[in-house]
Amino acid sequence: MMTVNEVSKLTGVSIRTLQYYDKIGLLHPAKYTEAGYRLYDDAALETLQQILLFRELEFPLKDIKEIISSPDFDRSKALEQQIELLKLKKEHIENLIDLAVGIKAIGVKPLTFDAFDTRKIDEYAAQAKASWGTTPAYKEYEEKSKGRTKEDNMKIHQGLIDIFGEFGQIRNTDPASEEAQAMVKKLQDYITKHMYTCTKEILSGLGMMYGGGGDFTSNIDKMGGEGTAEFASRAIEIYCR
Repeated sequence: MMTVNEVSKLTGVSIRTLQYYDKIGLLHPAKYTEAGYRLYDDAALETLQQILLFRELEFPLKDIKEIISSPDFDRSKALEQQIELLKLKKEHIENLIDLAVGIKAIGVKPLTFDAFDTRKIDEYAAQAKASWGTTPAYKEYEEKSKGRTKEDNMKIHQGLIDIFGEFGQIRNTDPASEEAQAMVKKLQDYITKHMYTCTKEILSGLGMMYGGGGDFTSNIDKMGGEGTAEFASRAIEIYCR
């Protein structure tokens, strides 16, 4: 058993935060001493690890509580996500180190900001969050997709492909043009109708993923031609301002 002070020193989580987790029912200690001090066992520490994982993925505390208390909670899946996210962050930090070493060696020119790009991390975190299905958008999607046949889903997917195909046709124009902005509105309305309410906040996040250089980018470029994803991303950014 460990005291709250020992757990705080071991994990870097403040005593006040641990007390708050107990208060909201997120992480209860294994037991209390007669004097009322909290004591934590290995099981409680394992739960704390999972909480910290989901905090790294920027989950709200209420969603974390719902996930880890669910009988369907998969610790192995959560650990795999933690490992992947840490790998991405390690790569990000190494890029920053290389940049700093380069600046020290040759000065500040040429200017480059690629090392500060966190889109790969943001994209993975968003995908991980979606996979747990606790967000209102995901729940709405589940509700809307109930009863759909395989053919229905294929038609919806094709509709999305067609929209990105249209983005591809204008990808060499100004993303701030009326035509490009109308395409963004069309995409937003399509997502809202068939998937979930696509607020500007959600749309902005999608736009960052579209142009983030991962699977989203390559798949969209396959639909509309090279540069389509980046064009759509810029158009969405302008729209969401």
